[in-house]
Formats: sequence, structure tokens, C-alpha cells
Amino acid sequence: MAKRLLLVRHAKSDWGNAELADFDRPLNKRGKENAPEMAERLFNKGFKFDLMVSSPAKRALKTAKYFAEKYNIKEIQTTESIYEADTTTLLRVVNSLNDEAETVILFGHNSGLTDFANALCNGDIYNIPTAGMVLISFHLESWKMVSKGTGELVFFDYPKNSDEM
Repeated sequence: MAKRLLLVRHAKSDWGNAELADFDRPLNKRGKENAPEMAERLFNKGFKFDLMVSSPAKRALKTAKYFAEKYNIKEIQTTESIYEADTTTLLRVVNSLNDEAETVILFGHNSGLTDFANALCNGDIYNIPTAGMVLISFHLESWKMVSKGTGELVFFDYPKNSDEM
């Protein structure tokens, strides 16, 4: 069975409070509109998954919660190392995923997420916009086997994309 990884960049965050730590920034108005819109778009395409993993940063976790709400999922696994992660760190997270999960959604941050997507599938994505999604498929039996260049880009979608997946 192939593995599938959906990378989702958190929705647009609020920069209005300069006193707030980066980790604690909430979603802004546009983010609160785009996250459920993208969850709806994914749901309407019949996309199914086995596991949700998110950065614990407020904006990423809130984005994940919009998806969980749409899918009526109660559990989101948080992994601290996703916050401010680079490609190597994100690969470690993916390599440690439970093999019982065939399809995983990972909610994270740029620039790490864009770099990671490109590394996995030798892609040419300039930037994953906020609330953007990249689905990568792997013809592998185990998440431990995922490495640079082992994936195939299935789709790349984002709020302002008129083509949709």
C-alpha cells in the first residue's frame, strides 16, 4: 500500500499584537476564512486520511482544528519539532510516523514546509501560500523509507487557486 502525505501550511496569522510571541500568534480574519474553505475543498473531493499531525503553534493547531471539525476528528497529534522545522527535522517526523497510517496530514510552517515538499518529490514549488496544501504519494510500505526524491507530487492547491485540485 502506498503512503500519502498532505502538507498543509497554517492559514494566515495575525500580526496585530507586537507583544505576542511568534508561537502564540492566532489566525487573522482571512485565516479564519481560508482554513475552513480549504478543509471543505478537500472534503468535497472525497479525500480521506488516517492521522493528523500538527505543530503546536497556535496558528497551525487552529488550522488543523478547522480540518478536524470538518472531518469530525477528535484527535490531532502535536509534535513540537514541527515548529520552525527544516527539511531534516520534518523528515525525522515523517520517518517516525506509525506505518498503520496510510495517509497523514501534517500542519506546519514555511519556509521549512515548501523546502520539504520540494525535497520529497523533486518539486519546483516556489512557495506554499498560507492555507496551501501539497499532496505527495510514496510507493513505499513504511514511513521510515521516505527520503529525498522518493515521492510524487499529486496536487498543489491553495486558497487563491482557481484551478482547484
